[in-house]
Amino acid sequence: MRIRPIVAAGLVLLATACSSGSSQGTPPAPTPSAEPQDVSLKIPGIEVKKYRSPGHIEMPDRVAYDQSPPFGGYHDISWAACNGVVYTKAVRNENMVHSLEHGAVWIAYNPDTLPAAGVEALAKKVTGVPYMLMSPYPGLDKPISLQSWEHRLKLDDPADPRIDAFVSALKQNEFTHPEPGATCDNPSFDQDNPPSFDPSPAPAGSAPVGS
Repeated sequence: MRIRPIVAAGLVLLATACSSGSSQGTPPAPTPSAEPQDVSLKIPGIEVKKYRSPGHIEMPDRVAYDQSPPFGGYHDISWAACNGVVYTKAVRNENMVHSLEHGAVWIAYNPDTLPAAGVEALAKKVTGVPYMLMSPYPGLDKPISLQSWEHRLKLDDPADPRIDAFVSALKQNEFTHPEPGATCDNPSFDQDNPPSFDPSPAPAGSAPVGS
């Protein structure tokens, strides 16, 4: 296993801002600004976990992620292209997490529980939008899960206003991800045939998540 450490500071914390409550009528989060730096904490149901010292691995190595879907920690040296890509195949976690490090928002959905109309509605929010990507995630315990670096929000309804609030608060928020200004373009990443998602537990000797 080849681990390439990079520098990132943080403390270990797992928190839920508040209970999920009703999915209707939640006001959009304000645009990120220096005060406060992480306005996403106002979104009901959001999860936050800090990861310290994330680093890189290379295929076929894996990371022993502690969350599903993961939203921080060690990741592959190659990021999944995240310039408004709607993947039709489930994509390897390690590549998707690297996209989050660049400031992207990843919308994952359970293809068995989210109706086709819901998939289409979410795809409209992603297609062609810089720093957005979307993919199916088999076995997901909710129909929808949104990820940005160190942040996650699981939902049932594609019309839930918290989706837009999450994106507004966290996409390219320079205060909430390690690499502001990093690109989402990756010509070497095959968008039509990306590395496959592996639902099995990471084997012994995999890189620790870095929490």
